[in-house]
Amino acid sequence: MSITYDPRENHILYALRQAEFEHLAPQLELVTMARSEVLFEANDKLQYIYFPITAVTSLLCCLEDGTSVEVAMVGNEGVLGVSVLMGKNETLTQVIVNKAGHGYRISKNSLQNALVRSGGRRAGTLQKLMLRYAQTLFVQMSQTTACNRRHTLEQQLCCWLLLNSDRGYSNSLSITQELIAYMLGVRRESVTEAAGKLQDAGMINYHRGHIELKDRGKLEIVACECYGVMKEESDRMITDFHAA
Repeated sequence: MSITYDPRENHILYALRQAEFEHLAPQLELVTMARSEVLFEANDKLQYIYFPITAVTSLLCCLEDGTSVEVAMVGNEGVLGVSVLMGKNETLTQVIVNKAGHGYRISKNSLQNALVRSGGRRAGTLQKLMLRYAQTLFVQMSQTTACNRRHTLEQQLCCWLLLNSDRGYSNSLSITQELIAYMLGVRRESVTEAAGKLQDAGMINYHRGHIELKDRGKLEIVACECYGVMKEESDRMITDFHAA
């Protein structure tokens, strides 16, 4: 039996006015997002915009020496390809799936047509919602930059695990230490050491590519203030969407 998903499980699509959603819905294509799949490379020509449903993705800044660091995480609260609002035809970052799942995509041209259609006298909510999300994404990127510069790896790992759990709606994460190291821009051995400390303290349980968050309260205490800032902004955005 095939699994079906409602596009409105994505918060941006949920908050659209009914007439706008009905216009957009036939152009939305359900896609499977596999773990570690690269949806965008940096500076790729933008062909599709993605609205995650159950998948969680990471936006990565990649450097010439082959290293990378995550600058933001996007789940069903947001959209991938927000640069389309700025008239850019290229992607800004690499985007990789860190939690497998599903989402909906729409061609760049179709979305741009919908944005034009929702302007002027028939002003709708699509552009407003995407701009509101762009603000939240900017807050997340700014906070992540400060976090990477000033906080310990143990704090960053706690923050990353909590943000991923929030977007995946689960305390169970299927992810390898290698992938976490790639996201955080550090050596795998460093992640192993930090994860070992969290496991010894009873906060997580890690076994063969599977992490179980056992004590969120302790994780939130150890995590830097960045988690609270990003969660508060995300929660505020979702509240704004549902009130729209």
